[in-house]
Amino acid sequence: MQCSYFLRGVCPSCTLMGQPYGGQLAAKDRHCRDLLAAHDGLTWLPPVASPEAGYRTKVKMVVGGTVDAPTVGILDADGHGVDLRGCGVSSVGIQAVLPVLADFVTRARLVPYDVPTRRGELKYLLITESPDGALMVRFVCRSQEPVARLRKHLAALLTALPQLAVVTVNLLPEHKAVLEGDREIVLTDAATLRMRVGEHDLHLRPQSFFQTNPHVAAALYRQAQAWVDDVAPASVWDLYCGVGGFALHCAAPGRTVIGIETSEAAVASATLSAAEAGLPDVRFAAGDATAFALAAGAAPDLVIVNPPRRGIGADLAGWLEASSVRHVVYSSCNAVSLARDLAAMPSLRPTTARVLDMFPQTTHYEAIVLLERQRV
Repeated sequence: MQCSYFLRGVCPSCTLMGQPYGGQLAAKDRHCRDLLAAHDGLTWLPPVASPEAGYRTKVKMVVGGTVDAPTVGILDADGHGVDLRGCGVSSVGIQAVLPVLADFVTRARLVPYDVPTRRGELKYLLITESPDGALMVRFVCRSQEPVARLRKHLAALLTALPQLAVVTVNLLPEHKAVLEGDREIVLTDAATLRMRVGEHDLHLRPQSFFQTNPHVAAALYRQAQAWVDDVAPASVWDLYCGVGGFALHCAAPGRTVIGIETSEAAVASATLSAAEAGLPDVRFAAGDATAFALAAGAAPDLVIVNPPRRGIGADLAGWLEASSVRHVVYSSCNAVSLARDLAAMPSLRPTTARVLDMFPQTTHYEAIVLLERQRV
């Protein structure tokens, strides 16, 4: 894949841009194998490839420039907007709506936030596209001041973009390097975006985490499902469950599944998906994964963990090591923290692993590992 933004030096985000994709995938597979080389007898499945371009169905675009000439993309080193409407790793559907949204910024007089002077209102456009082409658009603003204008012009935006299902305003008054604030104002009747991934409809709320690459996310859920079905546990915990992708795919008759996630919005979405799928033995609760495990009276047969980049940490790894859990499925977006966590659980032996290329054109990837408790 080639990118004019990268070639011109205006966007350095995709550090592997221009390199043959087969080489990228092989290098990621090799990197993960090297990090987990201490685990003898580990079986490696072939890496899962992704489409090279158009794979991102979730983007976070900085709004810069002026109200009459807004940019949608990133900021340069001086804090000024760089327009990336034609970014080739974004889905075709997202690329198509960016000019419409830029025109809407002008129509609704949403003054872009200027980082150097700390003036203006609109900071980001956060856009998610579902596999069937429906969209969620979130306007991240400093205050409620633009909300009335957004409501006034919303009908015109929905006419221009009939695939637009959810529109919200997120309030981020502070000047700091975060993407969203705590408060969300929903402008449309619908508050969730239906995401068909793998075998289940997942419901995405505005502040819920979801993978950027649904093609690879589906492969990730299928791999976990195959491993779980193979060992046939009677009870499963899905820690850091998000909107419930792993938990829902690993449900089976007679198997209890509990998902734990800090985000109450994500838990509400997961609960709705389980009810729609008719899965009474799958339930979700809001809470900290480590605190839940440490406070539990009894351990399940199998635990799925899908932590952020920092990994599960010493406390949860220590609990798993000392517990009676027979199998762990560890899904990781950072193989360095994965290797560190595995080293802290020597009684749980990694048996099978796989790299999934969630982020082509970058050095990042997802890895999933099946662990089995060693018999004494």
